[in-house]
Amino acid sequence: MGNRIEDIEVYSLSMEFGDEVWKMVNDWDKFTKDTLGKQLIRSADSISANIAEGFGRYHYKDNKNFCYYSRGSIIETKSWLTKAYNRQLIKQEDFLKNIKKLETIYLKLNTYIKYIGPLMTDD
Repeated sequence: MGNRIEDIEVYSLSMEFGDEVWKMVNDWDKFTKDTLGKQLIRSADSISANIAEGFGRYHYKDNKNFCYYSRGSIIETKSWLTKAYNRQLIKQEDFLKNIKKLETIYLKLNTYIKYIGPLMTDD
């Protein structure tokens, strides 16, 4: 892993995912955007935001803690996606594609969490 947040794969994947969710929600009607859409965007964007905040803390314990928040945001995002699918806002194909992306992000985040530890630089 590098010294830049952009070098962390799970961060980059979660940034891309947040942008994809933004584009998807942007096509919804005003009421749907204002209710479920805002919540979905917030939870999806929170995944990468928490990874970034933890990375910026420069201490492995803080970094891990924010990654745990990010992991919670992944589960929250799955919940909002499920609501969107159940309310027929997204097609099954898009729902399954997004769930698969979240599962990949979840696994890579767990790998990153295992990597974080006292051996990292505490500059």
